[in-house]
Amino acid sequence: MLGRRRRDREDRRGTPADLLVVGLANPGAEYEGTRHNVGAEVVHLLAERHGATLRKGKERALSAEVPVAALGGRRLALAIPLTYMNLSGEAVAPLVRRHGIDDPHRLVIVHDELDLPVGQLKVKVGGGLAGNNGLKSVKAHLHTDDFVRIRIGIGKPPGKAQGADHVLKRPGKADRAELDVVVQDAADAVELILTDGPARAMNRYNTRPTPG
Repeated sequence: MLGRRRRDREDRRGTPADLLVVGLANPGAEYEGTRHNVGAEVVHLLAERHGATLRKGKERALSAEVPVAALGGRRLALAIPLTYMNLSGEAVAPLVRRHGIDDPHRLVIVHDELDLPVGQLKVKVGGGLAGNNGLKSVKAHLHTDDFVRIRIGIGKPPGKAQGADHVLKRPGKADRAELDVVVQDAADAVELILTDGPARAMNRYNTRPTPG
């Protein structure tokens, strides 16, 4: 998908974005504030920071482009799929074409991560998908897994609780406080990727001590 540059040029109107940031989530009010939707929270925060308004488009997503003046001439596109998590690629693929993304390193997927402690943040380029169905869908539609991920730790479920139940619930007060902080950090990481690239963001955020 990312290699089909002719189609990218046909679908894109205007100057391509320097970075497309997609926050994975499930749609609907019943999922707002759940652990699974922290990626969307990051995108909402970035839109708020930079005066962008997320609107529904034909790509089955809420999306916006940040005013160039707010980022020193760089173009940042933001999106939240309106598909369910396991169908995320159905929205990401047309968003990639719309915003002229022909290099997977210019695509950042922000998502929750069971394998990280609550509040921990990791930046990753390519590699395994850790069973995340949203990432699997993106890979299937783009035919590559070499995109950038911002992984937000939500911790494993306690005891014998199932992971699916854990991610679809709203966190308790203590975990919510941790997530509020890491959502801010994740938005900062996006801005650093935009200005300095993913390697710089990995150096800054991947060496931090585990929260708590």
